[in-house]
This record gives sequence, structure tokens and C-alpha cells, in this order.
Amino acid sequence: MAELNAADRPTLEKSMSPLAIWALAFGAIIGWGAFVMPGLRFLPGSGPMGAVIGFFVGGIMLMFVALAYGRLVGAFPIAGGVFAFAYAAFGPTLSFICGWALVLGYLSIIALNATAIVLLTRFLLPGLFEFGHLYTIVDWHIYAGELVMLEAVLVLFWFLNYRGADIVGKIQVALAVILAAGVILIMAGAVIHPTSSLTNLEPWFAPDKTPLACIIAVTAIAPWLFVGFDTIPQAAEEFNFKPSMSTILMILSIVCGILTYAAITIAVAVVVPWEPLIRDFTIFWHTGHVVNMTLGTPGSIILGLAVLSAILTGINGFYIACSRLLFSMGRSRILPIWFAQLHPRYKTPCNALNFILVLVLVAPFFGREVLSWVVDMSSIGTIIGYFFASLASYKLATECVQFQSGTVRPLAVLGCISSLICLGLLVIPFSPASIGIPSWVVLGIWVALGFVVYYMRLAAVKSIPEKERAFLILGDNELFHVFLRRMGIRDHIL
Repeated sequence: MAELNAADRPTLEKSMSPLAIWALAFGAIIGWGAFVMPGLRFLPGSGPMGAVIGFFVGGIMLMFVALAYGRLVGAFPIAGGVFAFAYAAFGPTLSFICGWALVLGYLSIIALNATAIVLLTRFLLPGLFEFGHLYTIVDWHIYAGELVMLEAVLVLFWFLNYRGADIVGKIQVALAVILAAGVILIMAGAVIHPTSSLTNLEPWFAPDKTPLACIIAVTAIAPWLFVGFDTIPQAAEEFNFKPSMSTILMILSIVCGILTYAAITIAVAVVVPWEPLIRDFTIFWHTGHVVNMTLGTPGSIILGLAVLSAILTGINGFYIACSRLLFSMGRSRILPIWFAQLHPRYKTPCNALNFILVLVLVAPFFGREVLSWVVDMSSIGTIIGYFFASLASYKLATECVQFQSGTVRPLAVLGCISSLICLGLLVIPFSPASIGIPSWVVLGIWVALGFVVYYMRLAAVKSIPEKERAFLILGDNELFHVFLRRMGIRDHIL
């Protein structure tokens, strides 16, 4: 085998600031659901207090994962996140499973965020894009006008990501600031409105459930609510700051997510008694209705900008995360090397971005309901990623001097437990968050496709010496040398 050389390993440019990385995660966490779910799920299923406690409990559980994850990223800032760490700890097969699970999750969230723009335009600009009816799928009407609009947005963010991480980082910061400012104004408008009262929040919990069941109903979907903090590890190779800051940035993004979910839910519930509000079936969008009550027409504009920013930060954030994950999998040769191609001028993973664009452009043709099945199913993949990140942290803490600390293994154990609890709540029948039969069908299809892809790549995977693949994934660091020693491979490298 030829000697390994750093010049043979494509690397991403270090162009992402701490503020851009925080905006990446916060924008990915807060999407359309934060503004739609209070009237559809949070208040009806949990009540104001049950929902808020559920946000905090679910967020804290995922903080344990973030703490374990963050220690790994701080020591070894490698593109690919849990895919790279799972490889270092468990080898190529399990790392492929992690990467494959996360790829679908990221892709589906891009597509679902795009279709959320339709919900926004149908509320704020009814009829403007609803022309050229094509067909209906699972009660969702597909219009040519809306499809053109969605495709244009997806192409725009593909183009921006294609041109470089620096520009999309600045756009992400601007959108995140608009989102945060909008949420603050919405909450302020609700609190100072003359009809606002703590008595409007009664009953504190959904009346047909126990308080514990109300809290669990929200805690169970925490992986869906807070998915996005894990976009930070995907971009670790592009940090232009100390990687150790990644833990703080992940925790901060989760805290901001908790406060945002809680603020919007309370804003919807505090202005008028929440039970009659959510029972009023003439109201299309409860958050929009309440904001219009408290802030009038300017409030609708503020809400529209906040929701649009939440949607666009999600699209942008998961473009970044998914392309970096595909880049890392291609660089390792576990996926074709085509995915690791960098643009000669912009130094972005151009082929990975092209692949994402093709898939997300097709997705809106299936309708929003079908995409929601995919997102529900992909939550399982996200949790698998969280579990393996925590498990890899536990294993590598015993082998890497650079990573050893008295708190790493306890945090990793708590991360594993939190992940398993969230997984159980999704897969156990009769759980408040158990996925439906359509989502199980989609999961089966994706797993089968994964087997086919890995089988087709198996010959290529075996043709590359493990030392070479480890170097391509991990680079020349302690993690690389620890992996080689565990495999009994001579670890000299140029």
C-alpha cells in the first residue's frame, strides 16, 4: 500500500464562526412546528404546564447526548459527526448504519420545511399560489403554482450552499436573529395584551389525562423537537474557533429551543382561555389568530417573518449538515468517492449538494402528509445516531488520552439512557409518540434500501485497506492512531 499523505485527504475550509454555528443549530431546531404545534398538539395533548415541563424534560435529556457528543467534537473536529465517531469506535458497518439513518432524517426535514412554506402562504396570502391544481394525495392538494415556488426556494438555498459556507453562515445568522426577535415580540404582545391572565392557562394540564401523561406526550417527541443541535458536529471541520466551544454552542442551542417552544405555547394560551380557543374549529391557525388579536396587522407581518425565517433556517441548516455527512461518507469510500468531490473554487461538497437537490426537488410532489410519515420514521434514525454518539463517547474515553476525563463516561451513560428512553417512546405501541403504520412501512423500505446500497458497496469497501479508510475519515490525530492500534495495524503516517 502506498504511504498515506495529508494531501490525499480532501478537507473543508475553516470558515464558520461561533455565531454562525449557533445559528445553524438554533435555526435547525426551530422550524414551522414551533408555530403550528401549540394549537394542534401541545395544548390539546398536554395543556400549557404539561407542554412546558415536557419541553424542559426532553431538552435536558438531549443535553446529556450533547455533552457526550460535544466532548468528542471538541477533541476531534471531523466532518461527518457521529458517522466518523461510530467508525472510530465500531468500524465501517455500524458507521454506515448511523450515517444512512441520519441522511434520510436530514433530507426529509429539508423537504418538510419547504412544504411548510405552503402552509404559511395559504394563511397569509390565500389563493396567491393555489393555481393549476394537479392532483390530490392523502387529502393534500398539489398546485403547480406552489410547486414552482417551493422548487425555486430549494434551488436558491442549493445555490447559496454551493457558493460557500461563509455566505450561508451569514445568511443563517441573519435569519436566526429575525426568528428570535419575532418570538420575543410575539411573547411581549401576548403578555401585555389587556385580556392576558394566568387564569387563561387553566387547566394547567390537559383535563382528560394525568399530569405525568401530559408531560410524557411532549417529552416523547423531544428528538423531533430538538433535532438540529447535531448539525454542529457535521460542520466541525469548518470551525474557525476552538472546537471545545462546540459543547457550549450545542447546549445553548437546546436552551434557546426550549425557551422558544415554551414562549410560543404560552403566548397562544395566555391571551384567552386556551380550551375554548383550541376547540374553535373555525380557526385555521391558532398562533396566527392570537397574534392577530394582540398585535393586529403588524403582528401578522412579524409572525410571517418569524415563521419564514424558521423554515428557511431549517432548510439551510440541514443542507449544510446533510452535505457534510455525505461528504464524509464519500471521503471514506463507504459511499462512492463522487460524494467527496469539492468545488475547485468554492471548496464546498458540490456533488453531495447536487445529490440533495435532486432528491428534495422530487419530494414536494408527494405531498405534505406523505413527507410527515417519513419525518416520523426518520426520528428513529436520529435517535440511533444520538445513541451511537453517546456509546462511542463511552468507548473512546477508555482509549484516547486526549479524551479522558472523569465526567465523560457518566455523561455518555446518561446520553445512552436518554436515547433509549426516546427510542422506546417511539416504537412501543400505545406510547403517546408511537409512529404509525405508514411510517413503519417507510422505515422498512429505507432499511431494505440501505442493505442494498451497502451490499453493492461491500466490494469497494473491502478493496480499501482499513488504514487508508481510517485516515480518510479521521485524519492524522490520536483517534486515528488509537483505531489502528486496536486493529493491530502499524500506525506510521506521513
